[in-house]
Amino acid sequence: MTTSPDASTTESAKPERRYDIDWLRVLAVLLLFPFHTARIFDTFDPWYVKNDTLSEALTYFIAFVHPFHMPLLFLLAGASTWFALSYRSAGLYAKERVIRLLIPFIFGLLVIVPPQSYLGLVGHSDYSGSFLEWYPNFFSINSSDMDGYFLGGFTPAHLWFIAFLFIFSLLALPLFLYLRRRDLGKRLTGWLAAFFSLPGAILLLAIPLWIAYEVIDFYPSPLYFISYFILGYLLVSDTRFEKAIDRHKAVALVIGPILYLLVAYFQVTGWPEGMLSRAGSVINAYTVGFAPWFFVIAILGYARQFLASSNKFLRYTGEASYPYYILHQTIIVIIGFYVVQWQVGLAVKYVVILAAAIAVTALLYELLVKRFNLFRFLFGMKVLRKERSPAPSPKPGLPT
Repeated sequence: MTTSPDASTTESAKPERRYDIDWLRVLAVLLLFPFHTARIFDTFDPWYVKNDTLSEALTYFIAFVHPFHMPLLFLLAGASTWFALSYRSAGLYAKERVIRLLIPFIFGLLVIVPPQSYLGLVGHSDYSGSFLEWYPNFFSINSSDMDGYFLGGFTPAHLWFIAFLFIFSLLALPLFLYLRRRDLGKRLTGWLAAFFSLPGAILLLAIPLWIAYEVIDFYPSPLYFISYFILGYLLVSDTRFEKAIDRHKAVALVIGPILYLLVAYFQVTGWPEGMLSRAGSVINAYTVGFAPWFFVIAILGYARQFLASSNKFLRYTGEASYPYYILHQTIIVIIGFYVVQWQVGLAVKYVVILAAAIAVTALLYELLVKRFNLFRFLFGMKVLRKERSPAPSPKPGLPT
């Protein structure tokens, strides 16, 4: 199993690859396919496309995954930032964030996202105009539909994560550079690592996370998610954090994912009479602050134990996961818009949408995004550079 570099890592030395972090990033992106496909069938808020018949089982799946999924992605991004700044200057890092995050966000906002808003309008109304006729309306904001689900207005859709990550990367950069300093910054990191190595202390980080959520009480909360981003940076900066996570992963599994199975059940089916009036504040604190952190501890701990090596699948999907993220939801919405009109069972619709979305995303990536530098650039991938052909070897006996 690999471990994170210690504080003595030099700025020019590239740290050892952490395959568990790579695996978690890939798996978190792939989880979005069944998750956003399930949004077509859940009983929660409106969405761009909704089936006539809804599913409590898929609603339960949404309720279980939702609390931890985005916090985990932001935490993994923070961890990756620690590794990036181990061998990149601040200026190079900032430039890379513009290329890898800002440009794909702008491109996605102009090209990838609008079909979702358009189909949301068509599917929820009698609008019959073409996509091109409607397109200018995408840039209007309707206060009755701030998510752009059904009135055809502006929405960043799933790309809000990329926008937040770009802003967080620049806002947190001075803090990260301070923490890398050999005097006060590293002493502070060392003190925090020592404290959170105490029995149970790592679990207490749920308290500031809960407070951060309550300070800005709407979703997505920027304070809440930047807290996870900064935590991700800290957790890989000192091996004592990771050892503390390893020691508490079993406890976190019980009080996080296992206990939350029950909470998610009541969220879908309804709480027992009087439960919310007696313990509503406690349930809310657990749901938005404590459970997600316990999920993350369990996931990180067991990933370090079981996902510490690479293989061909990880090498392929490690590069593909970011374009997959950008493409997946629009493809799900487009396919779902047509499949929900079929006269077949709900289970068949779900499987068809999920399988087709994965296949179409994979084909678009393999045949278009991966192979052409323009698309690689627009999707935040490294541009392929042509290798110069080696000079021909001189023939024996001829002067060189």
